Amino acid sequence: MSRLDLKLLRDLRALKSQALAVSLVMACGLAMMIMARSLILSLETARADYYREHRFAQVFARLKRAPESVRDEIAAIPGVGVAQTGIAMQVTLDLPGMDEPAIGLINSLPEHGELALNRLYLRKGRLLAGPAARGEILVSEAFAEAHRLEPGDKIAAILYGRKQTFRIAGIVLSPEFIFEAPPGSALPDNRTYGVFWLPYKELATACNLYGAFNKVELTLAPGTSARSVMAALDRVLEPYGGRGAYGLRDHPSDSRLSDEIRQLQVLSIGFPLVFLSVAAFMTSAVMSRQIALQREQIAILKAFGFSNRQVGWHYLKFALVIVALGTGLGALGGAVLGRRLVTLYHVFYRFPALEFRLAGGVLVVAAAVSALAALIGVWGAVRAAVRMAPAAAMRPEPPATFRPALAERLGLARSFSPSLRMALRNIERRPLRALLTCFALALATGILIVPNAIRDGINYVLDYQWDLIQRQTVMVSLVEPGPARALADFRHLPGVITAEPFRAMPVEFRAGNRTRRITILGLSAGSQLNRVFDAHDRQIVLPPRGLVLSRKLAEVLGVKPGEPLAMRVLEGKRPVCVVPVAALAEDFAGTIAYMELEALNHLLGEGDRVSGAYLTVAAGQWQEFLREVKQTPRARSVVVKDAMRESFRKTTAQTIGLLQTIYLVFATVVAFGIVYNSARIALSERQRELATLRVVGFTRGEVGAVLVGELTLLTLVALPAGLLIGSGFAAGIISMINTEFVRLPTVYTAGNYAYAVAIVSLASLLSAIFACRHLNRLDLVGALKAAE
Repeated sequence: MSRLDLKLLRDLRALKSQALAVSLVMACGLAMMIMARSLILSLETARADYYREHRFAQVFARLKRAPESVRDEIAAIPGVGVAQTGIAMQVTLDLPGMDEPAIGLINSLPEHGELALNRLYLRKGRLLAGPAARGEILVSEAFAEAHRLEPGDKIAAILYGRKQTFRIAGIVLSPEFIFEAPPGSALPDNRTYGVFWLPYKELATACNLYGAFNKVELTLAPGTSARSVMAALDRVLEPYGGRGAYGLRDHPSDSRLSDEIRQLQVLSIGFPLVFLSVAAFMTSAVMSRQIALQREQIAILKAFGFSNRQVGWHYLKFALVIVALGTGLGALGGAVLGRRLVTLYHVFYRFPALEFRLAGGVLVVAAAVSALAALIGVWGAVRAAVRMAPAAAMRPEPPATFRPALAERLGLARSFSPSLRMALRNIERRPLRALLTCFALALATGILIVPNAIRDGINYVLDYQWDLIQRQTVMVSLVEPGPARALADFRHLPGVITAEPFRAMPVEFRAGNRTRRITILGLSAGSQLNRVFDAHDRQIVLPPRGLVLSRKLAEVLGVKPGEPLAMRVLEGKRPVCVVPVAALAEDFAGTIAYMELEALNHLLGEGDRVSGAYLTVAAGQWQEFLREVKQTPRARSVVVKDAMRESFRKTTAQTIGLLQTIYLVFATVVAFGIVYNSARIALSERQRELATLRVVGFTRGEVGAVLVGELTLLTLVALPAGLLIGSGFAAGIISMINTEFVRLPTVYTAGNYAYAVAIVSLASLLSAIFACRHLNRLDLVGALKAAE
């Protein structure tokens, strides 16, 4: 081992606590990057393998009814690889021990052979085959787990008004339902919604669709444009009530999974960038002080023949040791946290196998990024060291100029203690160092704002979406839109206090080359059970003409209030029209458009019809209401508001909440590291001055007050700036992780700010205690020695 390496080990031993603090900050940023990138690799690999092995389709379409002969016409469309038709029917389930009605989507299986596309993966039991399969059904794993169903159990469903009981033959997974949520909903609810599979003949006979189909799935030939195939498919299916073909981008399951991956991509950059920037700043501060303290050593090294390159490499190695430690801790932390999140993803995303894959490439990138951050931080200090002439370095630094502080010159410090006056003088004497320390403390405060802002955003959405906007107890949808008098039937259900109608219709919006297929919701102008609010929490009264779009939908389409928007209805008479955008609504789950109920019915040209109603139900008659709805054949689905709130809490909020907890812990560690590092540098810089004060008669408490007073003053100045910086961080990162499916508002609360202030104050207090303890053990003779 060379002499410089021995010196390096001694320096590391002397600065072990500071080096560890910088490494921990660096490790936090790298752990988040490694965790997020590894999760992306795990999800993308699992999805690609699943789609390939089970032949996931690329184009999808739903329609009213078409004869089987149309299948040949679809298969003949240029660019179609494999065409598969079948039946998908939504039914009401009757589950023992469950009060609220549940709905199921039953898909058909071929009469002979297996599915050509979207093949099933058998988790338990057996698949259906042959005549012996009559009366048997396959159930999705998510629904089976929610109700603890096993092969051999029975389940009842109401198909076209007739109750039938089926025996569960197997529990399966499908690439079409990796993320399983009710139609039109951005949130899963495995208790009240499940997916099933029945043989074609049995399902078609029960639904009066034998010899026909109502869904199409296609793969594309290599090099084929999905857009041209979808346009041709729409033309073929239009006479049969086609609802518009769509590709993977609009597929509910795949788009939700892609959304999660996009969020991880943002998180793999945002937080690591902040933390690594802090680590670079801390490394620069540590190395600059280390080089300043070793001026004489550098001069002696050069005098003994060590070259500039050797001296520079010696100090760079100091930074690289910190990088190596930070990378190792970050890789370990990222792997552990990634495995924990993969376990959570198993609940939401159903793959045959979802294994955590540590991204090997990201480890190299992490090491390179952390090394770059450290080198950026130390480069200026190292360059100053190698440029230092031996003769100049042997001379001690010129003494600083002392004078009364500004507060003293203005006569404002007469009641200040000598310790406080010295702290003020030192801050004013070294303004750049004070400014950098304030900046570090402000960063420590700011990074604590972000994770709690995410938590507060989740809580706000829970209150806003399910208390302020949705005030109903339950939403009941009809199998088919009915006349307006159906509202009277809803009002006569047991316990119903208030009933308001709605009309839902799938449409396609087009603005230039941007399109989106969503559901437009027709409401009464002054609806009180499902209200529409703007960004300022003011209720929007739906105008007699024009659309109200959710703000996110308007952003996606690139339209503003007052601008026209092309709309194509995908059911019924399928009118195409241009409607002005009247206003923008604020919401945080999915994207939707609103229209006044009479105006929407007039546009559809079908008379006064409703798709269902929002109801408030008396608590004392809730059970009776549910029993009655279960026996109502016309009721297609029942969505209980409290169940949706709980679903959000257990799924989206739980995932984001876990990430928020991880980031909060990391931010707290980083904040302590920054504050401790600042206190430690301040102590090392003033060690000789403080020892002098002890020698001339100052007590330990008075000397400690000089150091603690300076740290306290800088902390007080940094806290407001840190809260401002943190608010900007929070707004930027939350805006980047928001998606079409789930969005969080940027919410600043007194509790969030109080937490950040408390943590930084506590870190400052502990750092001050540590500094005073070190000061009390200071070797006064050794500290006062200096090369002259």
